Amino acid sequence: MYAISLDDDGAELRPLEPWRAEEFLAHIDRGREFIGQHIPLPDRATDLESSRAYLQSYAEKTAADTGRLYGIWTDGKLVGGVLFRTMDVEQGTAEAGCWLEPSAVGKGLVTRAVRVIIDWVVEERCIHRVEWLASAANEPSIAVARRLGMTKDGVLRESYLYRGKRHDTEVWSVLAPEWRADRQVS
Repeated sequence: MYAISLDDDGAELRPLEPWRAEEFLAHIDRGREFIGQHIPLPDRATDLESSRAYLQSYAEKTAADTGRLYGIWTDGKLVGGVLFRTMDVEQGTAEAGCWLEPSAVGKGLVTRAVRVIIDWVVEERCIHRVEWLASAANEPSIAVARRLGMTKDGVLRESYLYRGKRHDTEVWSVLAPEWRADRQVS
């Protein structure tokens, strides 16, 4: 097991694996309403069995090199996560995403964690394009894309049916050469 420090206050990024299903479910329960404002994760992890199945699906994606899932811990407590929902090494594309429970909002944890995973996917897996899709109403997620130096590619109008309502999806991206150039400046 490994952990990557995200700050001087003890925040860490670690793999989020099926054996952590109880901890994952407790975390989702703490933030269910907040997390579920824009993403369906709380609708997929409703009990221990579905939580384990969700984590197992990402363990399988990791084994197939088609996705990854990491948890964010502060003071030993799981408070959020970042992931590659999709990863196509042959095409050189990946889609990153995130979520947090309310207690962890506003601390820069997601931005720091996503920087770590984008660094990894660009440098280790040679991904050329990292995408970030967010509901146009999800201002915090869009702010993360901006802080990461991503470019807004456009809006997919009413492309996403969620809880009975159609939502616009903003598509943001960063290309490997842009990512590397920005990292040189930082």
